Amino acid sequence: MSFVSAEEHPLAQPASINDLQPKMCLQGTVKKIELYGALVDIGLERPGLIHISQMGDRRVDKVSDVLHVGDKVTVWVTSVDPASGRVGLSLTRPPAVEWRNLAEGQTYVGRVVRIERYGLFVDIGAERPGLLHVHEMGHRFARPPSEMFREGDEVEVRILQIDRRKKRIDLSIEDRTDVPAEEEEEPAATLMETAFRRAQEEQRRERRRERGQRKEARRRAEAELDDILSRTLERHGR
Repeated sequence: MSFVSAEEHPLAQPASINDLQPKMCLQGTVKKIELYGALVDIGLERPGLIHISQMGDRRVDKVSDVLHVGDKVTVWVTSVDPASGRVGLSLTRPPAVEWRNLAEGQTYVGRVVRIERYGLFVDIGAERPGLLHVHEMGHRFARPPSEMFREGDEVEVRILQIDRRKKRIDLSIEDRTDVPAEEEEEPAATLMETAFRRAQEEQRRERRRERGQRKEARRRAEAELDDILSRTLERHGR
């Protein structure tokens, strides 16, 4: 079984463990399978270890479900301890941008990886793509995202907010004034769309008010019925 193609990534050829650096890309051969991971010959005196937690984005229950002795693998260095001779490896390419280095206000040129009706998911090189919501597309959000973008498109974005616990990144179009001239020539269509949305929202508000009034009327009727029943019981008790 072979994994990530070595041709897609520049491979390092370290002469010793002292030459290794985190995120370095290596090619090796699986030499031994253990319950906790796989030992990989990377051309040094001691093999590196791919821990079972470093074998993919999804949970792996058995190492043998992913790797077998003799597999040629492309791996990335996660940790190096020259004193003990230990080298940590991963089958997953490390993110170009670490979570600890992300900050609100930073700008990136990202790639659209998924399109939904509510926005775009944009890969900026972090562990997960960020969400560019339609409301953060400036003048363009009047049109569905699928009409403006395709998967693979590059877009310049700015980080609005980061939720490190949920690992969520909210994005905004960096240059909101960058609107094509032909879009500026369409005020009538935009006004009609805006009026239509406002009318729909007003209808929704009116329905909510009516539901609220009906609930209040039922509550009052039930309260009056309870009051009548209580007074009846009191008179009966006398």
